[in-house]
Amino acid sequence: MTIPINQISLNPSAIARILGAVAFFLLLASIGGQFAKYVLGHDTVYGLVNLFDVDSEHNIPTYFSALLMLFAALLLAVISLLSREQRASHVLKWTVLSFGFVFMAFDELFQVHERFTGPVRALLGNGNLGVFYFAWVIPGIVLVLGLALFFRKFLLDLPAKTSRRFMMAATIYIGGAIGVELIGGRYAELHSAYGLKYNMIVTIEEGLEMAGLIVFIWALLRHCADYYKEVRFRFDA
Repeated sequence: MTIPINQISLNPSAIARILGAVAFFLLLASIGGQFAKYVLGHDTVYGLVNLFDVDSEHNIPTYFSALLMLFAALLLAVISLLSREQRASHVLKWTVLSFGFVFMAFDELFQVHERFTGPVRALLGNGNLGVFYFAWVIPGIVLVLGLALFFRKFLLDLPAKTSRRFMMAATIYIGGAIGVELIGGRYAELHSAYGLKYNMIVTIEEGLEMAGLIVFIWALLRHCADYYKEVRFRFDA
């Protein structure tokens, strides 16, 4: 008896467009909520303001970003397993990346990195810190540089197209997570971490982070499409 083959086809560009559309909607909803809050004077609007505020925790944008990270972690885990089956190089690096994105999702949900702000400020004397007002960015920059050295050979050994896509995704994400955070820190120190202008800075930051994650997911899917074509899962009774 012939067993029917059930197939699920994944189109990298279509998935990226869908994720991008969701991200765009969430950013527009956040901007609309902040306009209602700071311009029209409606603080809650039946709870929708906080539900979509990209500068708040445990709401729809937070969970969406965490899901993007977990999706990337899943794709990285699949590539790691395929690389091991093919006895390819850098299996460890794929695995480390997968666990790294799981931790990033955990951090997105529980804001672990922000807990470094107080201790780092204390080490720096709690003075005027300028762009380092959100002091967690200092160990964050050190971590990024360390990871860049750790993954340098990995990136050089990847196919050129995949390497370029990964670098583009990393540039967009880090540009938001650290670059725009530096600008937001300076603004918060001079003015406050509250108000429509500050929230717009955070919106740009979160938008770049989402965009970087979506580009990375697209790059992973393209890598699978280019070099693995088809992955089969078999379920034994």
